[in-house]
Amino acid sequence: MKKLIAVFIIGLVLPFTAYAEKIPCWGEGGISHCEGTRFVCNNGKNSNSRKICSGYEKKNHARKKAADDLAVTAATRETVKKTKITKLGNILKLDYQGFTLWLDCKKRGAVKFQYNVRHGAGNEPKARDFKLDPSVPKECQQSSTAAYGHGYERGRLVPASHLDYSSDVIQQSHYMTNILPQTSEMTGGAWLLTEEIISCYRNIDELSVIGGVIWGEKPADDYFVKSHGVKTPDAFWKVVIRGAGQDKQAIAWVVPNSTDATEKRLDDYLVSLGELEIITGVKIPVANDVKLDKPTSSWPKPAGCKRG
Repeated sequence: MKKLIAVFIIGLVLPFTAYAEKIPCWGEGGISHCEGTRFVCNNGKNSNSRKICSGYEKKNHARKKAADDLAVTAATRETVKKTKITKLGNILKLDYQGFTLWLDCKKRGAVKFQYNVRHGAGNEPKARDFKLDPSVPKECQQSSTAAYGHGYERGRLVPASHLDYSSDVIQQSHYMTNILPQTSEMTGGAWLLTEEIISCYRNIDELSVIGGVIWGEKPADDYFVKSHGVKTPDAFWKVVIRGAGQDKQAIAWVVPNSTDATEKRLDDYLVSLGELEIITGVKIPVANDVKLDKPTSSWPKPAGCKRG
């Protein structure tokens, strides 16, 4: 009888030992952390497992990264809830935390944008991913976040570099509501130079930026209707207003969405505010005498101002 009991006990112990060797912290409350190559269990004991704990560290890091990503997503959703949307016929006015967009539902793209530029430069990191805005009806925005191709980039109307004081606002600038097809030469050339000029003057004056889109009718360039539901704009315009009262100054450009729109050509695209109002139908909030001025060249970058 004693022999039978002994055999029975051994039969129970051997499977437990086998599991303990194969499964870290089996029967010890699960894994707590690594100590060198050994597993430390939740009950404080070292695991008898022959497995090396470095593999667990990698998996644990992956789990933590996934949890962090979910936390960022949750934070972004919380930010979106605060976005104010005003319906103006086919136009949706989107008041984000740092800028405003006017979105044409029929075109699935913005027609106008506006924001004030703060002094200084923040240290918030740039966002990586482009996203659809979950607060905007699907039929009013682009149907994809994918890259455009055909020599066009996902060009921002309001650049993240001017919103670097807040990670939430940077995330909002990566919504596709703020993105439209821009040629690589334009978005990295003339359009980028306007952004760099603004970056240089942000610490000299209070700046107000108003801009928009000239859609035009060029079916030959409309590569992205099927993939994204959006046509390709003919041009983009931008006004920068600095100073106040009698010291108020303004500069305006209409930049064609073409391969010719390089940095060196920016001065070719200067227009007076009066001309811009005729072209766009948008009233610019400055005195009439300011609207008559047309600079012979774009504002120069102050000494010491770095590119970007």
